[in-house]
Amino acid sequence: MDSKVIKVINQHKQTIKVSLTLKEDSERFTKLLFKAFYDSDTDAEQALQELEVLFISIRNRACPQIKNMPCKRWDDFKANIPDLYASLNKDAEAIYNNDPASQSIEEIYIAYPGFFAISIYRMARVFYKLNLPLIPRLMTEYAHAITGIDIHPGATIGASFFIDHGTGVVIGETTEIHNNVKVYQGVTLGALTVKKQLQNMKRHPTIAQNVTIYANATILGGDTIIGENSVIGGNTWLTESVPDNSVVTHKHQIEIYAKAKK
Repeated sequence: MDSKVIKVINQHKQTIKVSLTLKEDSERFTKLLFKAFYDSDTDAEQALQELEVLFISIRNRACPQIKNMPCKRWDDFKANIPDLYASLNKDAEAIYNNDPASQSIEEIYIAYPGFFAISIYRMARVFYKLNLPLIPRLMTEYAHAITGIDIHPGATIGASFFIDHGTGVVIGETTEIHNNVKVYQGVTLGALTVKKQLQNMKRHPTIAQNVTIYANATILGGDTIIGENSVIGGNTWLTESVPDNSVVTHKHQIEIYAKAKK
């Protein structure tokens, strides 16, 4: 009996080759990268040396047929670090300036899941733009597992992005978010139709600058544009564009009445 089971398992592994150690090492890489950026107890030089070794290892397993190509070099990522820092500092400042519950900028770096998810997205985005397969997605899925915030590395997100609370936020692959956008928990920026033949088309919405999207709003479709300075209220469902300076609300009726006395 065991031999038959083992044969079935091995046949499946020959057909679908998946390396869970690649996923685990990608998570180690992502965690160490965040610590190298922000943890004062982590030596930056030593961390970068370890990260280079890890990067080469996961890169070669993610794309063995094209390993060591110039577009997959660790040095290409390091060249982006100054710009990454500048961008992430703006995100942290946006969170601190917009959230009355925040006590310090240090708290943003350590305790805010929105900042963690944005940070990993921006790091993964660099690798995504370098055409490194699979690894950017594994990085953002690591952040997703920890924070409940799902940002595809293919999404384009501008400066000073603010995610508050964050649980349940979904930002699809072809989403475009401009500067100074605020998003609350449960927001979905998704596709109106899910079909494989739409893979290379814009399927997710565009959010212009200075837009605020409140909790549990759903905005769908590649042709949907939310105009700048607009406010999208909680629990709204949008599949069409909204002009600049709009306020969109969802109306529902709540009734409050006294219990009948026994």
